[in-house]
Amino acid sequence: MRLIDTHTHLDFPDFDADRSQLLANAAARGVQRIVVLGVYQANFQRVWDLACAEGGVYAALGLHPVYLDQHRPEHLQQLREWLTRLQGDPRLCAVGEFGLDYYLEGLDKQRQQALFEAQLQLACDFALPALLHVRRSHAQVIATLKRYKLSRGGVIHAFAGSYEEAREYIKLGFCLGLGGAATWPQALRLRKTVARLPLDSIVLETDSPDMAPAMFAGQRNSPEHLPEIAQALAELIGIAPEALAEASSRNACELFSW
Repeated sequence: MRLIDTHTHLDFPDFDADRSQLLANAAARGVQRIVVLGVYQANFQRVWDLACAEGGVYAALGLHPVYLDQHRPEHLQQLREWLTRLQGDPRLCAVGEFGLDYYLEGLDKQRQQALFEAQLQLACDFALPALLHVRRSHAQVIATLKRYKLSRGGVIHAFAGSYEEAREYIKLGFCLGLGGAATWPQALRLRKTVARLPLDSIVLETDSPDMAPAMFAGQRNSPEHLPEIAQALAELIGIAPEALAEASSRNACELFSW
């Protein structure tokens, strides 16, 4: 199977001891491309260095809502400077990870919204896809996206919304990122929704080191696990794993212009 992991954090210290071996193992298992996402200004350089050092690794840079207290106004300007400097470099594939998180208490919604919209504008300005974090905030994200109308769309990372919300995102040109969450039997609503999604809207992801699938419960997640995730999701949808791998990889390649 040819697979693409559209969402990882492989620059995190969790992988410092065995990052190169992990990437080799993932490649041997058919994971041909991996996207690594920035989450705050201090890790932009780490993400970019990784994309430059490893074949098949691509970078996205963004300011994540969970790290709201770490972000400073100048970091938005620095993000713009990074995107300007790297414009046209094929190793830069998107703006992200950014979005809205209404799940965690204490994250100011107005500040989140301002940061969200500023980065949507960057995605528009640089004609890049947007890789979005959306927790308990689908209605607000959808309403905001309708105002910005991104030319390249993007991915709703770790999609766990309703079928109706999925349809809204698809109409806006977004793919739905699916990974470990839907492999858990207790995720009943999500599993029912995933089974109804059109194949041309799905991309696969791990969110490594987080969101381990049911078959690797309690372990550090890794792109090495993507074949098992694809197998479990294909069974849920009712198709062959190879068909899901082919469709999701094609969708990712179209999205990122690979």
